[in-house]
Amino acid sequence: MGRKAVAIIVICWVVPISIIVNRIVPEPYMDEIFHVPQAQQYCKGNFKSWDPMITTPPGLYLLSLAYVASLFPGMHFLQRLSSFSNICSTLVLRTTNALLAVMCSVLVYEIITYLKPSLDERKATLRAVILSLYPLHWFFTFLYYTDVASLTAVLAMYLLVLKRKYLFSSLFGVLSVLIRQTNIIWVLFVACVGVLEFTKIHQIDNVRVDDSRVSERKGVQSALSKGVSSVSNLRKRRFSTNVSSPKNFTSRITVSSTPYTSGLLDEIQGIIVKSWHLKWELLASFSPFFMVFVAFVAFVCWNGSIVLGAKDAHAVSPHFAQLMYYSLVSAVFTFPVHFTLIQAAVLLGSFRQSRLLTFFQWFTALTAAFLSVHFFSIAHPYLIADNRHYPFYLWRKIIRYHWSTKYLLVPLYTYSWFSIFSSLVKSQQKIWTLAYFLASAATLIPAPLIEFRYYTIPFFFFILHSNINKKSWLLLGILYLAINCFTMFMFLFRPFFWDHEAGIQRFIW
Repeated sequence: MGRKAVAIIVICWVVPISIIVNRIVPEPYMDEIFHVPQAQQYCKGNFKSWDPMITTPPGLYLLSLAYVASLFPGMHFLQRLSSFSNICSTLVLRTTNALLAVMCSVLVYEIITYLKPSLDERKATLRAVILSLYPLHWFFTFLYYTDVASLTAVLAMYLLVLKRKYLFSSLFGVLSVLIRQTNIIWVLFVACVGVLEFTKIHQIDNVRVDDSRVSERKGVQSALSKGVSSVSNLRKRRFSTNVSSPKNFTSRITVSSTPYTSGLLDEIQGIIVKSWHLKWELLASFSPFFMVFVAFVAFVCWNGSIVLGAKDAHAVSPHFAQLMYYSLVSAVFTFPVHFTLIQAAVLLGSFRQSRLLTFFQWFTALTAAFLSVHFFSIAHPYLIADNRHYPFYLWRKIIRYHWSTKYLLVPLYTYSWFSIFSSLVKSQQKIWTLAYFLASAATLIPAPLIEFRYYTIPFFFFILHSNINKKSWLLLGILYLAINCFTMFMFLFRPFFWDHEAGIQRFIW
């Protein structure tokens, strides 16, 4: 078991399903009608050509170009192809994501083992495989979309910052932004996590230095005790009352690194003070991330927008309700954790501990959620008109079923967010949880279109840092398998037709 087992298991379903998908749907579909021709232009060396309907940067096409370049020598030697551009077929371009999906599963395994070093290989392998089945990630493994490449680049950036390889991490940050520009938010989030880990490690190092100094002082006193025993005994008694033993120092480290022992304001104050003392070290280590951010700001100023093409259809909008939808979708995809009597009891227990504070938090959250769905709920034209997407049916059959439905869902949105916070603070600092929420909000709120694909990266950060037992993981695996079988069956074997447009239409996320 291990990373090799994860890769082999993922390959075992990626290869056969890719063959089936490409046999039944050989032509570009949905957004592929923009991505595939653009990648083919790059294969022809026509880098000045650009489809004005494409909103994302050319990172995926550059990755495909490198991938195709690695395949061409062998194919040309076998006389299967006469030119480089001929290899850039829809099938080959789709296999870019298939390969990236395998790499992504290995990255997930590495992150799991790094975050939970006490976890044995078998459990880590099981979790990585199940996360590779996450429906919104799994489905687009077989199509030429930017989602798989985006997630892979972000997770690689995150793993490298955890391993304190900041320069290489920032380079993957550049790649992630070149694939999807909204990943700049996750570049900043990863940098923030890196700062938190950096200051924590240096705090432990300082405690260890103090510990060694205490040991040296004890050694000196032990030597003096051989000559002057009475004075020495007196000194030892004074010393033992003023200085903690190494064991006590170890316990201090453990307590101080426990995320939920201090308040949010205390953590913010502590990180500010520590960062100021380590300002030059932080500047040297994290300046590459700052340079990435400055370059991105310069691009937005030059381009006049965060998106490249179709600016009118993807204009930045205050879509606060999107954050509510994300919380519910994420909670549903981890239902064994959130929708249980145990979790409800945990949240009720927090209310009993501090009734006034918890009441204020819930009242504020419910009010914010109500205002979000009332004033900032956007019905994008694409959402209303396109019945190929599942959000179309959720919007019509649930959210817009009755005028009161969207308000009746507000308590469920709020419960989902509180449950997510409750899961995160068990293993993470409160400031980490706050940074995660702000990053999710900054990514999702400006997006006017309800696309569940946008939830993939924040979901992975959430579930990777949640404590989930083995039974819940198995239930999640069953859920993901069932959803994937249903969505792929509907996509491949339940096509339909539009009266106003020629061609076969298929259901998609």
